[in-house]
Amino acid sequence: MGYTLNFPGQIIFGDGSVSELKNILNARRVLFVTGRHAETDGSCERLIRYLSGNEVCRVTGPGAEPSLKDVDKLIDAGRDFAADAVVAIGGGSIIDAAKAAAAIIPAGGLCGDYFSGDKKIISKGLLFFALPTTSGTGAEITPNSVLIDSATDIKKSIRHETMFADYAIVDPELTWSCPASLSAASGMDALTQAVESYISRGANTVSKALAKRAVELIYPALPIVFSNPADRAARSDMAEGSMIAAMAFTQSSLGAVHGIGHPIGSLLHVPHGLCCAILLPKVLKWNSTVCQSALDDLAESIGLDDFIAGIEALCGKLNIPSGFGGYGLSDVHFDFIVKNCRSGSMRSNPRDMTDAEVTAFLRQLI
Repeated sequence: MGYTLNFPGQIIFGDGSVSELKNILNARRVLFVTGRHAETDGSCERLIRYLSGNEVCRVTGPGAEPSLKDVDKLIDAGRDFAADAVVAIGGGSIIDAAKAAAAIIPAGGLCGDYFSGDKKIISKGLLFFALPTTSGTGAEITPNSVLIDSATDIKKSIRHETMFADYAIVDPELTWSCPASLSAASGMDALTQAVESYISRGANTVSKALAKRAVELIYPALPIVFSNPADRAARSDMAEGSMIAAMAFTQSSLGAVHGIGHPIGSLLHVPHGLCCAILLPKVLKWNSTVCQSALDDLAESIGLDDFIAGIEALCGKLNIPSGFGGYGLSDVHFDFIVKNCRSGSMRSNPRDMTDAEVTAFLRQLI
């Protein structure tokens, strides 16, 4: 089997690795995009020390689920400041919004132009640094930005091979203050990415090795982080597992959890990681008729007899609901979800789902 691998320019992992910023940035005009949590827990002030010697424009990025308007605010700030680098510290929404802005600032136009397809990213944007404060989305590794058009509730990606971060700095210390509930949701996103990558139609030798290792790190560490957020060893395993899962799925694509989860999340305003957690065991049951041997391989790697049962048990420990009834899912939403789930993730799912089968699947989630 032949394959091509694409990753960020440099991936730097380890406790204290944020200090590398001072060795990399050199008299840059930096658009510094921060998340609200990073601003309150001291992470931003710590980074500011490493940005000394650079001119800095500090901007607070969006909350969960970045919109096109959120990205436009960053684009305007970067152009007004004449930024030549973007540094983003925060969760996946911060990194995705900043990543899109870094690509579009020198390219011209606004985010909606690229979201609609009227304009295309054709060349490298500004120098981009991604520093995640959660262990889950893998946005620091990917060449795309997942965004929502608030006017239509459509959630999809702006994507181009030049949108990889120039530097992905994954410092577990930045995740120490992440609350238990967010750690659970983002951690289930990372675990889902690893599992879906492993069974994806696009999987290759390298992506499967990475995905399996990610499962081995995340599955035992996640309940520890949830029950004891101060456990630094588990935090390190989660950060590394999330990073490796993203390295895997960037090469292989994902599956129906992400395909169906995106329109559900955007329509019902359910956090993405929680969508993944609710959907994962149910999608795996659907897929198991064609990939049971792969699921058995994953089960053996983490000491389980039944992988799906193990995922269900983990969801129970993390207080994950069993469906979306509590979020208002009903028959009136099915047409929108079916229409907007047909992404690359669905095409990579190991078992096809017709529109009728997606609709029947959704009925089980009310």
